[in-house]
Amino acid sequence: MPETQPVRETISEAEERFERIRRTTGLFLAPALFLLIYFWPMPGLKPQAHTLAAVMAFTITCWITECIPIPVASLLGPTLAVVFGVAGAKEAYTAMADPTVLLFLGGFVLAKAMEVHGLDRRFALRILSLGSVSRTSTMILLGVGGVTCFLSMWLSNTATAAMMFPITMGVLLALNRIIASMHGREVNNSKYQTGMLLMIAYAASIGGMGTPIGTPPNMITIGLIEKATGLRIAFFQWMMLAVPIMLLMFLVMWVYFNWRCPSIQKDLKGAADFIATERKALGTWKRGEANALIAFLVAVALWVTPGVIALVSGTTSPLFKAYNNIFPEASVALIAASLLFFLPVNFQQREFTLSWKQAVNIDWGTLLLFGGGLSLGEMMFKTGLAEAMGKGLVSMTGAHTLLAITALGQLVAILLTETTSNTAAATMVVPVVIGIASAAGVNPIPPAVAAGLGASMAFVLPVSTPPNAIVYGSGMVPITQMVKYGFLLDVIGYFLVLAGVLILTPLVGL
Repeated sequence: MPETQPVRETISEAEERFERIRRTTGLFLAPALFLLIYFWPMPGLKPQAHTLAAVMAFTITCWITECIPIPVASLLGPTLAVVFGVAGAKEAYTAMADPTVLLFLGGFVLAKAMEVHGLDRRFALRILSLGSVSRTSTMILLGVGGVTCFLSMWLSNTATAAMMFPITMGVLLALNRIIASMHGREVNNSKYQTGMLLMIAYAASIGGMGTPIGTPPNMITIGLIEKATGLRIAFFQWMMLAVPIMLLMFLVMWVYFNWRCPSIQKDLKGAADFIATERKALGTWKRGEANALIAFLVAVALWVTPGVIALVSGTTSPLFKAYNNIFPEASVALIAASLLFFLPVNFQQREFTLSWKQAVNIDWGTLLLFGGGLSLGEMMFKTGLAEAMGKGLVSMTGAHTLLAITALGQLVAILLTETTSNTAAATMVVPVVIGIASAAGVNPIPPAVAAGLGASMAFVLPVSTPPNAIVYGSGMVPITQMVKYGFLLDVIGYFLVLAGVLILTPLVGL
């Protein structure tokens, strides 16, 4: 029987037209807003805060419209702040080497090593081959989504989706052959295909919530909370808060797609053959894979240890404080990343686990966005702009309780992240939410965390996040289906995250 290809849908050109209009608009709107705000009288603001408001309007417009590359806009924002006297150069650019940025730098290098040596693919295929995962359409959906969710806790959402996409396409192709052989003809199973591909995209975003390094908004949130309150949320502490929310959202999504996108054939025993063939093609473990795993486990162990110490002896114990002074999270990431350049693959030829030529291909743009966002966020606190915006929004919306401010911050983050990058959304919303909470006299941490997690809930549009774009580009996910399923998941996720944050933050000491 000939190979049965997945059923594809025609890709609309509407997205391409929208992108052109969006970017062209931004080229004119960004400078216009800057000039309008800069020259508009604002007697209630200090001069530096007034100028920073104009700079923020320019930068945010560039982020949303992408009229210039987002990393360039992230550098230009602090630069304009220096040029127009908001801050000195040292103050504005210090954030580029903030521990948050260095933590992600180390995480990116670790992820690159796993990608170069295929360790991420070996993990994925191994989990998919466990037990009964590949025997029914329901369990395959759970397995593919679960692997994506787990890997996205440690790798970038985009890299995880990009790796899982071809594996999933292969699984779908095998399933189509199995179903066709059972029915004696080709059968349209496009609804299940759409559900599985959306499962990859959404699981990548949901999984990123689980750890501080899972996705940039998490570290943006942690960094801005520390700058505003002086409190540093520990790696394990974030996991205790975010992992239960992540797991609940994932399970709800799995049940939802099983209900809305069922396969026409539930029993799919033959899928195991495809996964077994793919695993066999990987061969035995190679030195590079083992070395990458060693570095990864070193990082995870050192990151989790403070949480274990805190559970045993408390956060005020001398051991806990000493450990955090010696092994702050950024240092752990850099130590583990540096190991990759010491662990040999072939010592005789002086070949090590990772070369600089390979490492240099990490996502530097996201690091620049981190640095620029942290710089602007810190200036918002120091100039009083965040507090002024917070008071204004409290007055406009009437939000003055913890519940109202948390709900408002998360809602704004979700709305923004559908049209701009999740990092930019977090950078825009989190400092303002902290300002609102401070103005209202409530604990700013739950609203900030809810906004940070809300920035990862980009489920509606292909342009919302790269994982969405990856599966949309397959031609098997019509935009109408993504909007329909994604909108409902946004609504469900909104209430799950809101309730989870309000319940769990006090339980983990926040």
